[in-house]
Order: sequence, then structure tokens, then C-alpha cells
Amino acid sequence: MYLRRVILGGAAFALSAPAIAQDANIDGRVGKLEKEMRAVQRQVFPNGAGKFIEPDIQSPTATSTTASSTTATVDLTARVDALEAQLAVLTGQVELQGNNLRGLEGRLKAIETQMATRTVSPVETILPATTATAPKSKGGAAPTKPVTAAKANPARVAAVAAIERPASGDAFEDGYNYGYRLWEAKFYPESQATLEEIVAKFPKHRRASYARNLLGRAWLDDKKPATAVKVFYENYKADPRGDRAPDSLLFLGSALTDLGKAAEACEAFGELTKAYPDAAIGRLAERLTSSKTRAKCK
Repeated sequence: MYLRRVILGGAAFALSAPAIAQDANIDGRVGKLEKEMRAVQRQVFPNGAGKFIEPDIQSPTATSTTASSTTATVDLTARVDALEAQLAVLTGQVELQGNNLRGLEGRLKAIETQMATRTVSPVETILPATTATAPKSKGGAAPTKPVTAAKANPARVAAVAAIERPASGDAFEDGYNYGYRLWEAKFYPESQATLEEIVAKFPKHRRASYARNLLGRAWLDDKKPATAVKVFYENYKADPRGDRAPDSLLFLGSALTDLGKAAEACEAFGELTKAYPDAAIGRLAERLTSSKTRAKCK
């Protein structure tokens, strides 16, 4: 009798071993798929949209002691199928977003080339507040030697000097806040120079997205939208998960509207809506609506 029990027990174990191995194999596939899906979702939802899509079928929190191995296998297989379907959808969204980005980049390059053919370069240089007028010689001809800029307006120099420069000891934050104060006071060239320096020194800073976006706004508010377009687009492209990437897409559209490129502006607004849905219907909703109205987007 004892021998019979041993033989039956061994047979039962042998029959259950393949099922256990199959469960472990499927469970491993589930874990791998879940990791892959989250990696794709981080691309579909940059800027920490954070709303990861959970599998349609969740793994059970507790396994009943009476549940059969076959039932567990069926549940795991269903989870795999659900994850694979969702992963396929998300992968398609990533590819579509990439195609949209490449298309927008191509059109922006075309605009840049078009602007370069004009008499004024699209990249405006930072100039002093006041410039000298070239004196004429007695014969009426302009001098051949380059003329240096005149001294800056003393009143403007004093006004800029009155803007308090932060001194917290954090080089990035001090520079960014000073650039912000200059921008807020409408000293745009000075703000541009300050922010350019900060961006160059700290390109990988966790808040570099803020600095690049503000730099673009300093150019845009200075009525130089062509340069603003380049700055905004570079901020979005360099760090699509940056905190101010959605803002840069919004202001990119505004700058393109100022350049008379309404179609491209609407495309930028559309990319904002698709890539950052939370921002588009949240904190940027009012600005986005008015900007789309100004560009006459459909």
C-alpha cells in the first residue's frame, strides 16, 4: 500500500510538473510584456503623463487553494493576449508621433531656408539698446571703417542695474531667476544674454527646459519670432519629457503664426494635444484655445 501511494504521488508530481513549468513560462512573458508596455508608454506620454495603461486582465491578488493549474494557465494566457494587443497599439502611437515630429521638423527647416533668403537673417543677434548712426563724411559718403556702437542709454543702464540679481549660491537658479526678472521687466536683450549663458553652462540641468523655454519667450516678446521658433523647437526636441516641453510647442505655434505660417502653427498645436493631453486640457487649455483661434485652426 505504501509503495502504491509513492508511485501515485510520483505520477501526480510528474503530471503537474509540465503545468508548473508552463505557468512559470507564461508568467515570465507577462512580466516582460508589462515592462515593454511601460517603456513604450513613457514615449507615448512624455513629461510624466503617468497614466500608464494597466492590463485589461489583472493578475489575481490571491490564488485559491482549490484553483486548478489549468485555470491559472488560462488566466495568464489571457493577460498575455491583452498586453500584446495594447503593446501593438502603443507602438503604433509611438511611430505616428515620430513621423509627425519628423514632418514638423522638415517644414520648420523649409521655413528657415525661406526666411534666410530674405534681406534680414532669421537669427536676430542681440544688440545694445541704442546703436550709433554712422556719421557721413564731408563728401556725403559713409565711412569705410566699421562704426562702433554708441554708449548705451544711461537711463536704461540704470534701470537694468536696479533689477536685483539673486545670490543664493545656486548658479543655475540665480541665473534663471535673474533672466526671468529681466524678461518680466521687458529688458529682452539683457534677458536673452543671461539665459543663453545659463543654457550653455547647464544644458543637462533638471530645469534646463524652463530656461530654454523662457529664452524662446524672450525672443518672441522681442518681436523676433523666427529665432523664437528655433529655440522653442529645440527645447521640445532636446527634452520632450521636460517640464516646459508642452509650453514650447504652444509658443512655437504662436511664433509660427506671427511668421504667417498658420498651417505649421496648427500642426504644432495638434502635436501638443496629442503628445501632452493633460497639459492641453489643463493648465495650457485657455492659451491653446486662443492661440488656435488666432491661427484660424480648424
